[in-house]
Amino acid sequence: MSLSKKDVEYVAALARLHVTEVEKEALSAELSRILEYAGELKKLDLAGVEPTSHVGVTQTVVRKDEPRASLPLATVLANAPDAEEDQFKVPAILEG
Repeated sequence: MSLSKKDVEYVAALARLHVTEVEKEALSAELSRILEYAGELKKLDLAGVEPTSHVGVTQTVVRKDEPRASLPLATVLANAPDAEEDQFKVPAILEG
């Protein structure tokens, strides 16, 4: 399938893109090649191939969320750039 410059202009308008004349020529050729490749994929015999939504393992591997003892406060605040009253002190980001 070959796309014309008019087709490229239409797609660019749908995507709200400004495309120069030089880009229209290049995109016409590139998009035509993409559509030709998609046509080749349609020719594949996929009978018996189950559809997949993920190519890898889809289950999350995490530990159980179980309560446990916290770190000592001194350890938590040891690397803090600034602390005040047993809390992290950060620069104010709001006025007032």
